[in-house]
Amino acid sequence: MAGLPAGDPRLILQHWRDAVPNDRLAHLIRDAGRSLGQGLTPLLAAHDIPFGHWSFLRVLWDRDGLTQKELSDAAGVTEPTTFAAVKALMAKGYVTRQHNSGNKRKFYVYLTPSGAALHDVLVPLAEDVNHLAVTGIPPDNIRIMRETLLAIIENLADDAS
Repeated sequence: MAGLPAGDPRLILQHWRDAVPNDRLAHLIRDAGRSLGQGLTPLLAAHDIPFGHWSFLRVLWDRDGLTQKELSDAAGVTEPTTFAAVKALMAKGYVTRQHNSGNKRKFYVYLTPSGAALHDVLVPLAEDVNHLAVTGIPPDNIRIMRETLLAIIENLADDAS
């Protein structure tokens, strides 16, 4: 979307409705995700959590004690990105890195009690953004959209393997 100021969902919407109503689905999905992220970013920032750290916390709330490589894979980012995020989350006291007794080469990332407690603070904020995003959309449409997006992911995963 060259030429559009980043961050204004109304311009994104206008772009899709007027300029490129039949553009590729990948761009539309990206912009919808970006709009959701822009809705959540200031809510996370109010708790001193950058949006980029959100995915790492979500993974760790689900599966604590992953290696940095496993955390990178689960969050879908590169290992240097994970290293930087873990370092920042450690500085805030939300995670620790430690070796497990059986393997001194790998570092494992664990939530601290403060990091675990963020779940009950931040997840409701994300749920609020999601609720706002689907306001006025019939439940059957939401179900179909979820099924469709999951099918897209599955199709592309099958093609990659």
